Amino acid sequence: MQIGPFKLASPVVLAPMAGVTDMAFRSLCRQQERELTGTVSGLYVCEMITARALVERNDKTLKMTEFAPDEDPRSMQLYTTDPEWTERAARMIAEEDIADHLDLNFGCPVPKVTRRGGGAALPYKRRLFADIIAAAVRGVAGTNIPVTVKFRVGIDAEHHTHLDAGRIAADMGAAAVALHGRTAAQRYSGKADWAEIARLKEHMDGTGIPVLGNGDIFAASDARTMMAETGCDGVVIGRGCLGRPWLFAQISADLNGGEIPEPPTLAALADIMLRHAQLMADADDEARACRDIRKHIGWYLRGYPAGGELRSQLSRVSSLEQLDSLLDVLRTGDHADARPADADGPRGRQGSPGKVVLPEGWLDDPEDRTVPVGADVMNSGG
Repeated sequence: MQIGPFKLASPVVLAPMAGVTDMAFRSLCRQQERELTGTVSGLYVCEMITARALVERNDKTLKMTEFAPDEDPRSMQLYTTDPEWTERAARMIAEEDIADHLDLNFGCPVPKVTRRGGGAALPYKRRLFADIIAAAVRGVAGTNIPVTVKFRVGIDAEHHTHLDAGRIAADMGAAAVALHGRTAAQRYSGKADWAEIARLKEHMDGTGIPVLGNGDIFAASDARTMMAETGCDGVVIGRGCLGRPWLFAQISADLNGGEIPEPPTLAALADIMLRHAQLMADADDEARACRDIRKHIGWYLRGYPAGGELRSQLSRVSSLEQLDSLLDVLRTGDHADARPADADGPRGRQGSPGKVVLPEGWLDDPEDRTVPVGADVMNSGG
């Protein structure tokens, strides 16, 4: 799959996930792919960055833009609601050589984003949507940085926007588009509608840019199935990789006709978990790394025979030494050679569908270009 100047040996993209896809996790996924397949072939995108916070050089935001020395290409996703901040951020990325690929987020369904007109709410405002993409493309003009766009099917069942969004993105110069097969109202509940991915792919015929599918890829074979059923050119992996950084290696092997690597034994998993925490500590500090690894513990241990007391102790770990000591129980216990059972189902947040929180009057005029004051100011971390 070709995205701008980048030819990917495997058409697989890591979706940005707040608090998950930091440099440590991306490095771990890349290490797993290299160790299990001999190469790194996909695209690994950093956590979502707020355009305005980047331009204003917010310290926490700048920290989130750091990449490992071997990350190539360096892929960044921006959250934005304003063409001016978008262009300034894109130009800054290009002029300061911060990233090699720029993705725009119009898929986030969480209320704190949609109530400001951002994320999955924004493509309804077609002219504003077009202005933002055009601004990003202008900002990186004269470079080899491709701009890609990710969005959802729409706001809800009555307000689908993905077909228009795909065409607008292509017309404004986007190098690829990705569709999560749910509306904002569905959030992460139920099943992703792969038929809408197929509709978008057909609708984009003749544009010459790849269409990627996102939603409910939890097993290695799911990627191949989605591509076969929808005709999409590649896949975006989000919740399916939580606690499974080896999933990209499995998908890559499956798509390229290789033998799918088995998931690690419990003993091998212990080493992967420790490596993850060490990478976090190297990127920041040990105390923060130990706090952050706790949320990954449940994802990692899903399907493995690890006792409740050990899981509880791991969820309270406060030092790398303590973590290593606790993980020794997994390495040396009776189930050290065990592999996970029933690990390919949905993981991460699911929740229930609900009414999308929108700015007052948001649905009145799809041609309107205005958003609420302060819409481009999210939390300090982007």
